[in-house]
Amino acid sequence: MTSQSRGPKTVNLLQFSLGDRRLALPAGQVREITRAVAAVALPKAPPIVEGVINYRGSVVPVLDMRTRFGLRPVPIHPNQHFVVADAGPRLVALQVDRVTDLVTVSAAAIEAVSRSTPGALYVAGIAKLPDGLLVIHDLERFLALDEAAQLDTALSDAARAGHAPASFGERR
Repeated sequence: MTSQSRGPKTVNLLQFSLGDRRLALPAGQVREITRAVAAVALPKAPPIVEGVINYRGSVVPVLDMRTRFGLRPVPIHPNQHFVVADAGPRLVALQVDRVTDLVTVSAAAIEAVSRSTPGALYVAGIAKLPDGLLVIHDLERFLALDEAAQLDTALSDAARAGHAPASFGERR
């Protein structure tokens, strides 16, 4: 995410917290913010997948961002939120502690991250804000290719076993 003369002058970001970390997603990828609900385990899913939920009639995987960033896992709790967002062609729910703000950042204040930096594969850039840094995630790269394939297989297996979206738990 670097500023170019023809590119956008500002970027809207959804800011959220995960433990003591401040993170963000491009607001254009976000569909909805909702209270966390119990996720149903999905057999054969990769470890990054906490389970699945019924989101408006569709089975949506819940991704545990803590696992990705080496943080201690925390069970889903109603005080947490799900950020339902587009991760490339896939709709996902991200388990976050709290959504804090929608911020508009100058594109010039966003620095690209070297892909050689550990963990940078999942980072689109770092925004320099007056009150600190904000790590912007790249949802299209959040699932590694093997994880995406494993998730697709687990979802297909569940569908073949006759699990309709409603059987994966209703939102309450």
